[in-house]
Amino acid sequence: MCQLLGMNCATPTDVTFSFRGFSQRAGITSDHCDGFGIAFFEDKACRLFVDNQSAVESPIAEFVRNYPIKSRNVIAHIRKATQGKISLENAHPFSRELWGRQWIFAHNGDLHDFNPTLSGRFTPIGNTDSERAFCFLLDQLVQKFAYHEPKLEQIFSLLAEVSPKIAEHGTLNFCLSNGQALFAYATTQLHWLVREYPFKPAKLIDLDVEVDFSQLTTAEDRVAVITTEPLTNNEQWTTFIPGEMILFQHGRPTRNQLTRVERLERERLNPALKRTTAADQY
Repeated sequence: MCQLLGMNCATPTDVTFSFRGFSQRAGITSDHCDGFGIAFFEDKACRLFVDNQSAVESPIAEFVRNYPIKSRNVIAHIRKATQGKISLENAHPFSRELWGRQWIFAHNGDLHDFNPTLSGRFTPIGNTDSERAFCFLLDQLVQKFAYHEPKLEQIFSLLAEVSPKIAEHGTLNFCLSNGQALFAYATTQLHWLVREYPFKPAKLIDLDVEVDFSQLTTAEDRVAVITTEPLTNNEQWTTFIPGEMILFQHGRPTRNQLTRVERLERERLNPALKRTTAADQY
């Protein structure tokens, strides 16, 4: 199992506060020690840092914790491997080009017997179920829209249609971005909040650090934070409903859709069908 962190902002913002707490879960407050990665978008392209060391031990993670790279869309991931060896090619987030933009994807969960037929346009480099899911999603986008970039609302609708099909194979929580917006989907555990004017202090759960954002922001700033487990203990986090897809733009949710996942319904009616893997405990 893994943990996710996403950030979508109205103005370029750094993620150092959230990442400091989040990275503690890579060996100090939890055991997600099998690699980490973080991507910062700058318009169509992004700065991508990945390492097969834990986010506690990695010098790259230490750099990220202390260097305030500002971005409107950020996706980070700390890995606890369930499929695929511990190696650089299996470290999330994954990156691909589509419609002249970089796309970034990070997944939390465990997909069983998920071996979709891929076109060859997007091919996994590593051997994780997560990267296969990413390639499959991009294939579906190309199959639907060819090489003419659709509107974000059209992308959202297709992702909301395809994601439940992948979720039939197991736990599917993900963050996906093309630099214009952030798409997030959950079948088990994912949370979000929006920080906006008038800003208030926030205190990390995993580290004894508190920041008064009212001293560091303006009325134009607004930040949506998406994470597997809440990062702070004095803010109101909203829990994703299983099967919910949310589109985040300009630092807030602008569209959501609840999709039916047949597997979840079968397991609700007959708990004996539920897999007893670590992935399903989060």
